[in-house]
Amino acid sequence: MRYCFGRDARVRRIIEETAMSVFDGWSYEEIATPTVDYYSLFEHGMGRSEAHRAFRFTDADGRLLALRPDVTSGVARAAATLFREHERPLRLCYAAPVFRQTAQSRAEWRRESTQIGCELIGSGHVAADMEVLAIACEVLERLGFGSNYTITLNNVEIFNGIAERLALAPALRDEMRQLVDARNATDLNRFLAPHTTGDDRRAFVQLTELSGKGETLANARRAMANGRSGAALDRLEGLWRIIESLGLSDNFEIDLGDVSRLDYYTGLSFEIYIKGAGSRIGSGGRYDNLSAAFGRAEPAVGFVLNVDALADVLVKCNEDSIRQRAAGSKTSIITDSDPAALFRDALQMRARGERTLIDFGEEEKCRN
Repeated sequence: MRYCFGRDARVRRIIEETAMSVFDGWSYEEIATPTVDYYSLFEHGMGRSEAHRAFRFTDADGRLLALRPDVTSGVARAAATLFREHERPLRLCYAAPVFRQTAQSRAEWRRESTQIGCELIGSGHVAADMEVLAIACEVLERLGFGSNYTITLNNVEIFNGIAERLALAPALRDEMRQLVDARNATDLNRFLAPHTTGDDRRAFVQLTELSGKGETLANARRAMANGRSGAALDRLEGLWRIIESLGLSDNFEIDLGDVSRLDYYTGLSFEIYIKGAGSRIGSGGRYDNLSAAFGRAEPAVGFVLNVDALADVLVKCNEDSIRQRAAGSKTSIITDSDPAALFRDALQMRARGERTLIDFGEEEKCRN
């Protein structure tokens, strides 16, 4: 339970306003989803294990409700219902608090946090993937992070192709995913032994080590010779070429060992990190299956940033551009024994956009 005031509160407001301004510049419309909604919405949208982290309670009629643990689920439902007849693609954005009863990790421990994000719904084109990445970059650039942020890219179909080739049952597939995500090459090698030959096993274990720039994709092709993984590598390579052509590759890396949210994403997935933060400050990707749970299957891609994590880094590092904006303009103190004159001066100053502080005098201070 945390209170924010003064500079801390202003920094959070600046982050939200900066992000929403960028979203507006890319023609995204703001949407506000309910704070309290049916628990089943989040179970369909996030999956049972993630939705189970929500604060749950029943209403007077016994229906199971939840405090919003995620915004994307509500946006997907709105797209499939309220905006069903709207022209595609839909471009929607938001800034909203989310609530989780249990933490996602030791680093992401807050029960209440604020998310800002955008969703592009109705296009499966690689250009849609690039659009949300470009927006994320612009937000971080405008907040003054410059070269101090990194976005790591993956495509979950690379891992899915390997799991399919090995014919793993769902439980074994999830165990393999956890070993890959933990970069546990020794246990992964032991896990794969009953399922594949020595050469293939060594190639698959490389998945935990494949990260870097464009050369990572060439190394991956030598390790994964199945059609599903190959198609995903093609898609990721096409996206990487666009990133390079735009001169953005310094802020991007490819990380094929990051498969932490495999059940949520269907293609591109990415994590956003900034120097000085102990964990990721944002994430995103493609979730083409999500809206099917609400009656209309269509491609979608988006991302979220954690306002609290961003604010903590900006305040801790004393980022000049944010510090100056958060400090506010110089304050003019007004004092006068005549209330009419006092407020006449105050209103004139406010009309000029000046920051004012009315001093009621020592007598009023003593009374209080």
